[in-house]
Amino acid sequence: MATTNKVKTIGVLTSGGDAPGMNAAIRAAVRRGLQKGVQMKGILKGYDGLMNEEIITETQAPDIAALVEFIAKSLVDEPSEVKVAVKADGTMDRAAMATITNPDDLNAVEAALQLKDETGCEVVVVTMGPPPAEGMLRELMARGADRGVLVSGREFGGSDTFATSQILAAAVNKIGVGPEDIVFCGRQAIDGDTAQVGPQIAEKLHLPQVTYVTEIKKDGNSLTVKRQLEDGYMELKVQTPCLLTCIKELNTPRYMSVSGIFECYDKPLEVFDYNALKDDPLIETDTIGLKGSPTNVYKSFAPPVKGAGMKVEDAAQLVGILNDKHLI
Repeated sequence: MATTNKVKTIGVLTSGGDAPGMNAAIRAAVRRGLQKGVQMKGILKGYDGLMNEEIITETQAPDIAALVEFIAKSLVDEPSEVKVAVKADGTMDRAAMATITNPDDLNAVEAALQLKDETGCEVVVVTMGPPPAEGMLRELMARGADRGVLVSGREFGGSDTFATSQILAAAVNKIGVGPEDIVFCGRQAIDGDTAQVGPQIAEKLHLPQVTYVTEIKKDGNSLTVKRQLEDGYMELKVQTPCLLTCIKELNTPRYMSVSGIFECYDKPLEVFDYNALKDDPLIETDTIGLKGSPTNVYKSFAPPVKGAGMKVEDAAQLVGILNDKHLI
C-alpha cells in the first residue's frame, strides 16, 4: 500500500460488521467520498476499533487490528460552511452546494428495501441532477439498492417541479413499470419543499397514487396503505402499479453496510441524458429545463439573523419586561 499525505484512512469499525456500529464521523467521511465520486476500497482486518481519520503509513497498517480502510486519493474535507448560491436567471447553482439525498427520499428507499427483504424484488434508485449526484446513488446502492439511474443533461437544467416531473416520468417509462411495480418517492425535497414532483409523476404515468404514507402492507397486486392527514389517518387500498410518497413516520432508514460500501461500485449505474429520453412524448424542448418551466425563482435571500434571547428568573420579571414594552 503506497501512502502519501493525500491518502487518508477514512474509517474504523467500532463494533460488529454493519454500519450501525460505525460512528458518525466515519459514516460522514464515507459519504463525502461517495459524493465526490471516489471509489472506496477497503480491507477488513479484524475487530477492535482504534484510529479515526488519521494518515496510516505502510509500516503501521499491518499492526492495526479491526481496521476498515476506506482509502480515498486526494479526498479533502468538506467546507465547514455551505452557501446556497442562486444564479442571475433565478436557478440554483448546484455546483456550489453539497449533493445529498433528501431525508424523505431515504424513507422511500427504505420502504423499497424492506419490500426487497420480503419478496426479493429489484430496487432501482433514480435521481435527476449534475454528474456529482452519482455519489448519492452509490450511497443508496451501499444501503442495498440493486442499480442506479442518473438523469443528467444540460437540457434539463433550471427545471421547476413541472419540468422535473416530465423528465423523471420519461425516465421511469424508459426503465419500465411492470404490473406489480411500485414507484416510491419522498414526500418533498428540502430545497423547494413543494411536495409536487411525486404526484405529478403519477399523473403523467397515469398511475394511482397515495401521498403522505405512514404504513404499507402488500398482498399480491394489492396494497393497504395508511395515509397521514392533518387531524388523523385514512386507510386506502390501491392496486399496483402505483406511486407512493413517503414521510419520516413510515420507517427508520438503514445505514450503509460495510459490505455494501465495498460492493456499491460493482453495481450497474446508467446515465440517461437528453438523447436517451428525447423520443419519449413527455420530452419536448418547451416542456423541460428553464424554458419549459412555468415557474421560476424571483428572489432568494437568507432570512435576517435573530438577536440573542433573554433569560428571565421568574414570571414576575417576565411580566415586568412585557409591561415595559407595552405588550400587556
